[in-house]
Amino acid sequence: MKLLKQVSSYAMVGGLGALLVLGLTGCEEKQQHKETNAFSEAAKKQGAFVVIEETAPGEYKIAEEYPSSTTRVILRELNGKERILSEEELDKLVAQEAKKIEANQSPLVNPELHSGMSLGEVILASAAGAIIGSWLGNKLFNNPTYQQRREQTFKNPSAYQRSVKSFQKAQTPKKSSNVKSGFFKKSTPSTKRSFFGFGG
Repeated sequence: MKLLKQVSSYAMVGGLGALLVLGLTGCEEKQQHKETNAFSEAAKKQGAFVVIEETAPGEYKIAEEYPSSTTRVILRELNGKERILSEEELDKLVAQEAKKIEANQSPLVNPELHSGMSLGEVILASAAGAIIGSWLGNKLFNNPTYQQRREQTFKNPSAYQRSVKSFQKAQTPKKSSNVKSGFFKKSTPSTKRSFFGFGG
């Protein structure tokens, strides 16, 4: 009888442990989904400035990424040279990656592929990819492998956190401040200029 109680106690503890692990995994996935949504939504509404660094021949990482009025991708090559990727280059790279995604041959969607990320894959994992490859959005943003790979494409965790925070901040609507003057004067909302120079 004592042995039976001991076994049932272990079973209960094991069951609680499994529930705890499942709960933590679920929370982590929700957090990743929330971060990816914030980045994709903000990126759709405006541009993104992305610095991609070549870390080894043919392998790349995101060094910096933040919201911008226009979309620009800077490539920092192994030899130290930097250049802005043209719209034609970006479109070509995204089109090549789209074919790999369709065939499930991209590490962005296939968890079994673990090779270093190509330039096109890193572009699609960046906020610039959310804009340029917006037509691929549903295949990427709702894919758990993409969400994990996006975080891994950054050069370091602090660069990823800076990106997440900047896009979350960009997504948060700004409240208009009320200016009061005198004792009995009505408050009038102040006119703020938007990012593009128009009243907002």
